[in-house]
Amino acid sequence: MTMIQPQAGRAATATPNKLPLKVSIQGYAGAFHEIAARYCFQGQPLEIVPAHTFEDVVRQVEGQEEADVGLMAIENTLAGSLMHNYTLLNQSGLKVTGEVFLRIKQNLMALPGVGIGQLREVHSHPIAIAQCREFFAAHPHIRLVETADTALSAKEIQANGWPHVGAIASTLAAEIYGLEIIAAGIETNKKNHTRFLVLEKGEAVLNEPKAKVSLCFATDHEVGSLHKVLAVLAAYNVNLTKIQSAPIIGHPWEYQFFVDFVAEGKFGHEQAIEAIRPLTRSLNILGAYNCGDHFDY
Repeated sequence: MTMIQPQAGRAATATPNKLPLKVSIQGYAGAFHEIAARYCFQGQPLEIVPAHTFEDVVRQVEGQEEADVGLMAIENTLAGSLMHNYTLLNQSGLKVTGEVFLRIKQNLMALPGVGIGQLREVHSHPIAIAQCREFFAAHPHIRLVETADTALSAKEIQANGWPHVGAIASTLAAEIYGLEIIAAGIETNKKNHTRFLVLEKGEAVLNEPKAKVSLCFATDHEVGSLHKVLAVLAAYNVNLTKIQSAPIIGHPWEYQFFVDFVAEGKFGHEQAIEAIRPLTRSLNILGAYNCGDHFDY
């Protein structure tokens, strides 16, 4: 795959002489998280640290012994926001220091020589399965089985020698585990992109020019409270690139909001944040970072 110089996180300032950057990802060798990490941190030696769950990613980066940084999928153009990951991020001691966008191409693979008619099951991550359901509607004999990871599904086929099981995963996973791609690009929508966040331990740095800011906040449970916040942001010429609501556990019908914005006017992001602070509750600055690059794998 063709690599391009990154613009996200620590990678842009790293030098090849440094020790490998230990990057925690949810998944295993050949996962889309690994591909995104290698695009994002191109030019720096990497040690990919597998994690079974996103909770494990957070734990590894918070501990700083197993991993220096983490890469976490946060939204997909087909499946939408990964709300569990937003909650994990908001409750963690980690901050967003970068982002990267990856065009996701899903592939059906199996042991060499196995045809689609021989498959009885296809294993993959739930998000990957959701992205490919239209393809499998034409193959009703195949049962779709949700697993922890796309690449792990491919790995288990190789390890167990299953001739009746296929996997949905990347071409890198097929290469690593010696599988044959039966059908390439089986995702329903070809404009299938995932946004990944670079996570590091520490405080959000706001005293440098940054292009994008991620926040989480709640508002008073009364008419017009969110509108007031958005009106102030608009007055500061802030371009809202995302807004996502999530229920506040223990407070029925009350919500917190995850917001990404880019300050495009004469006012900086710090001024915009301070202007909305009196209108919000539990304001948490999740990160301030450069806008990420888009890659096609």
